[in-house]
Amino acid sequence: MKKHRSDTPLPSRLPPLNPLRAFEAAARHGSVSLAAQELNVTHGAISHQIKALEASLDVKLFERSAQRLKLTAQGALLLPSISNAFAEIAAATAMVKRPSTSGELSVTCVPALLSLWIIPRLNQFIEQYPDIRLTLTASNDADHLRSPGIDICILYGDGNWADCWTRLWSNLRLFPVVSPTLLNSRPLRSLRDLRDHAMLHADDGREWNTWLAAADASDIQRGPQHFMSDARLSTEAALHGQGVALGDTITASDLIAKGELIVPFDLTVPANDAFYVACRNEVRAAPIVKVFIDWLFASLAADSIAEPQTAARRLIRRRNGKTDPGTLISKQVPLRGSKRRTKS
Repeated sequence: MKKHRSDTPLPSRLPPLNPLRAFEAAARHGSVSLAAQELNVTHGAISHQIKALEASLDVKLFERSAQRLKLTAQGALLLPSISNAFAEIAAATAMVKRPSTSGELSVTCVPALLSLWIIPRLNQFIEQYPDIRLTLTASNDADHLRSPGIDICILYGDGNWADCWTRLWSNLRLFPVVSPTLLNSRPLRSLRDLRDHAMLHADDGREWNTWLAAADASDIQRGPQHFMSDARLSTEAALHGQGVALGDTITASDLIAKGELIVPFDLTVPANDAFYVACRNEVRAAPIVKVFIDWLFASLAADSIAEPQTAARRLIRRRNGKTDPGTLISKQVPLRGSKRRTKS
């Protein structure tokens, strides 16, 4: 039997390393001068290496202008693979030099995500890496990416932070959440009932406005409005029966599963932003950073996040053979203009 042969044979040899390094640095900085400073060579050396690479590939990689280098279509196609390759080389080199996963690791994280999702799972990481000493800070400040005292940032935003390694961790969907105790004393069977409840905001009001617009309810009468600095506070206020907050598919998932929060309406909307993991490029290669980032993604992949259970799906919890006093068993009126998700 003949062995299968690919229709597209691999190239006989790769381009020289130094021209690839010069190209990657110049493309990342958008400047030959800055690339020369980073690689500790002359401006002319970088230009020569780029021209040599273009000649080797027989393509033009940059559109040259007075202000800033601009990648051609071919250059934009080449850059991600080259950048990833150098990052992998740097990571492997760092592991050879410092294979130990021990020492101090400083992490900042969105407050709600840190309190409601990471902390409950943190023992899994600590048991796996007992020699890592963690410093955890509740913050969503992207300026920490430039702080030498911070190793990893888990941020809620658009992911557009310059000069750092960034990877999408999870998108989010938003939906109202409320404590079952509050619903037992003050019904929330339809959108009109929102006027009898305080609306808890974790921003300036835009997220609630987005949800109400999706529910075709922008003009409904609203009750009291309370504004808080982040979703952790609004979620905690909802847990204490102080109103209705917007939860999300990550941070509210455990509370919903335990019956501590109820989802009264069967409508979710995509959040404007998402959760990202980010760090400085030079830090990404450190083994102690790599294992924490790998753990974050593996934990999310292993986490079974169910669709939010609405109040219409009879929620009964029992403790010691008795019905939990927080049980909600009222019927939910469907949202106007919304489509119900089919139950799998």
